[in-house]
Amino acid sequence: MELETLMMKLKKHAPKILGSDKFSKYAVLLPLIQKEDGIHVLFEVRSIELRRQPGEICFPGGKIDSQDSTEKDAAIRETVEELGIIEENIKGVFPLDFMLSPFGMIIYPFVGFINKPETIQPNPSEVGDIFTVPLSFFMNTNPEIYQINFKVAPEGNFPFNLIPGGENYNWRARGLDEYFYQYGEKVIWGLTAKILCHLIEILR
Repeated sequence: MELETLMMKLKKHAPKILGSDKFSKYAVLLPLIQKEDGIHVLFEVRSIELRRQPGEICFPGGKIDSQDSTEKDAAIRETVEELGIIEENIKGVFPLDFMLSPFGMIIYPFVGFINKPETIQPNPSEVGDIFTVPLSFFMNTNPEIYQINFKVAPEGNFPFNLIPGGENYNWRARGLDEYFYQYGEKVIWGLTAKILCHLIEILR
């Protein structure tokens, strides 16, 4: 390859997260609503009929489809579908930091305001229930954080002879912080709690 050709190819390359083309991409919306006692965060309880994570607490969201022009469009579309509202009632949508999951996912979170919350009609095939928690609760309550440790387990045919140390190679330990908020009998945890904590850090 000629040097000029090599330089041209490098010049045209737009950097991204290495391997991200193989990641599943999701978008979620952290919904805020105005109540008489202040701003509340709205949560969904996933339908018990769902195959993945039935009964868990989450925000509206889902996989980004080819029909979605942007990650923001996907978050709004999913919110419309799950809460049974019209798009015009979703205002002030702002991006939060996107997240890389160790399970091969990129999550694009957004925060937005739901006008006319009395018009919400949750889609029963996806949403079992909805509830709200005052934003002030999260502003005044730090999450409980626990760590999950992952064990490195190479496949049986792993070529230990090709790496320094062989079977005694000193693998780097990996951990994952899991966040928990408890509000009465409601337990908000996992990615939902982590996204929520990120918003609170911004607001503080």
